[in-house]
Amino acid sequence: AVKKAIPQIEPLVNQIVEKLKIGGRLFYIGAGTSGRLGVVDASEIPPTFGMEHNKVIGLIAGGDSAIRKAVEFAEDDEAQAWLDMEKFNINTNDVVIGIAASGRTPYVIGGINKANVNGLVTGCITCNEGSELANKSKYPIEVVVGPEFVTGSTRMKAGTAQKLVLNMITTSVMIQLGRVKGNKMVDMQLSNHKLVTRGINMLCEELHINKTTAGILLEKYGSVRNA
Repeated sequence: AVKKAIPQIEPLVNQIVEKLKIGGRLFYIGAGTSGRLGVVDASEIPPTFGMEHNKVIGLIAGGDSAIRKAVEFAEDDEAQAWLDMEKFNINTNDVVIGIAASGRTPYVIGGINKANVNGLVTGCITCNEGSELANKSKYPIEVVVGPEFVTGSTRMKAGTAQKLVLNMITTSVMIQLGRVKGNKMVDMQLSNHKLVTRGINMLCEELHINKTTAGILLEKYGSVRNA
């Protein structure tokens, strides 16, 4: 199902790259599982690719507390997503992707509608064909996974497919922005011993030096790329 959606994913990625190159940002909006997946993907961008915080922003209906505990009726407010984005001074350089397995979530549809009115690039990730959300989005991605094993529990097939698409979007965007060398995370944050060791190994491989020298360089320059 995800493979079939690649022709829809590619043009949205190209739009995101263009906007990020001129200082724009990528917003994910969603409720429940879909919202959580957007927040997770956004939170991985700084440590993996060294991109500053608030370049990829995940927003969930009900606010950050809804990441851990469902907030009743939060997804039913059509106006709230745009209000949430306005706190970040959203503008026409930005891209908004609505995530909703059903393609019907009011929080997401309202945010996409308002983004369209304000001239932003909009996309979506949904698992229903021909949904209202897809119809409202300029760059819809429809990953049709079929009925869930537990009926209506879209954290399963739909959630897995959405996660794959989110990974594909941000990874391909970051590669095009030069945040990867070969297949190496040269801009990753050196936030623990495992990652420092990985950085040392990258330098040994790239520069043909020993681990001691690589460690000294990494400490001196602070990142794999700079070293």
